[in-house]
Amino acid sequence: MGDPKGFTKFTRVEFGKQKPLERLKHWREFTQFMPEEDLKKQGARCMDCGVPFCMSGCPIGNVIPDWNDLVFNDRWEEAINRLQRTNNFPEFTGRVCPAPCENSCVLGINEPPVTIKNMEVSIVEHAYGQGWLKPQPPKHRTGKKVAIIGSGPAGLACADQLNQAGHTVTVYEKSAVLGGLLALGIPDFKLEKGIVERRLDRMRAEGVIFKTGIHVGVTISAQEIRRQYDAMVLCGGAEQGRDLPIPGRELEGIYQAMQFLPQQNLLNRGYKSNGTTPISAKGKRVVILGGGDTGSDCLGTSNRQGAVSVKQFELMPEPPKDRASDNPWPQWAFVKRKSTSHEEGVEQFYAVMTKKFSGENGKLKKLHAVKLEFGPKDPATGRSAMKEIPGSEFELECELVLLAMGFVGPVKNGMLTELGVEFDDRGNVKADANKMTSVPGVFTAGDMTRGQSLVVWAIQEGRRAARAVDLHLVGQSSLLAV
Repeated sequence: MGDPKGFTKFTRVEFGKQKPLERLKHWREFTQFMPEEDLKKQGARCMDCGVPFCMSGCPIGNVIPDWNDLVFNDRWEEAINRLQRTNNFPEFTGRVCPAPCENSCVLGINEPPVTIKNMEVSIVEHAYGQGWLKPQPPKHRTGKKVAIIGSGPAGLACADQLNQAGHTVTVYEKSAVLGGLLALGIPDFKLEKGIVERRLDRMRAEGVIFKTGIHVGVTISAQEIRRQYDAMVLCGGAEQGRDLPIPGRELEGIYQAMQFLPQQNLLNRGYKSNGTTPISAKGKRVVILGGGDTGSDCLGTSNRQGAVSVKQFELMPEPPKDRASDNPWPQWAFVKRKSTSHEEGVEQFYAVMTKKFSGENGKLKKLHAVKLEFGPKDPATGRSAMKEIPGSEFELECELVLLAMGFVGPVKNGMLTELGVEFDDRGNVKADANKMTSVPGVFTAGDMTRGQSLVVWAIQEGRRAARAVDLHLVGQSSLLAV
């Protein structure tokens, strides 16, 4: 490493952030990148640890110690080249990934881990600033055509890889905008859409064809697409949100998170609401059901829209501050985390179950809930028995409830039904070890087959599927995949 004693000399330092009251006035990103000299110090904290567990914690196998060393030694162009060998979109993961690599960092056993995520985004933005990331179309074309359905991170990664291999790739997207979750689900204050468009422009210049507003299986036959191409890759995501079928669910004012978040993202880009009134938290008392990333995104969006108050309910008990004894390093740490949206104002409640909604004239007025208690974990399942606490029932006045309780799998009506693909026990599209579905020549990647997951896992899935398609079409492949 550049400085073998760097981890003893320097402490972990995070990016700066605009103050909450200031950043709530706009929708832009608000993190403040470090000067290069400070980044070198953070790179110097990377230890000569022998076995880099950070790499095993990274779903795409980023060779993290290499870029830390290269940045420390002011070899930025080599750093971006090394980074791009394993990650198609470091500008995305460097912003929105929860950094499982940092949970596996050896230094993190007894000290704050290396700032891997910040280093990653700094490298790629430095490279863009220097003009190093220019379009690089493939030198030869194979004559093979591939259709990719869905332009989220899995579809884009698969398209990027297959295009590099020389195949002619067409990406079909049902929405008017490209990017899937990156464009419609993740708010601008976490990932400005100009960052996504910058990468899409480069992919276009390299030869990838994008077609928007085409809903395969609805506005065009999936079988027709299949006949036109040598291979087809399904990357439609896990779009079926988990619902809450309790009394009062039909009241106006209760919405799925993915009804709420895309509207604001589209409004920020200048798209109009087609005559419908957008869902807005302005002037309302908001309750978010779900404590994960999607709930956090709903929180930040609600506060920016002008909510009177925001409360967030989580079914599970409050996580511990530090790792529990049954959650050792290098596992993902199940500890309480505070997102930037939480810094902006929220009341959090744990171990609460919503029992019903009530209202007047068809509109939501109250949420009715009860507090829970959990017994010891069952050694066989690892789960704790859950029961309601007698006498703990309460009601809460609210005008907007957002369901951010996760996703249960892909939408099956339409494309998947028409193609006749098989599903696994969890209701996801079933794929073999080569990412092929039960239908010959039809592959799948991302949340559609894996289930709800992270952007970095979607990239890994897309890369694996691309290599499998390449092998299927030409019998060999130079594409890298974990």
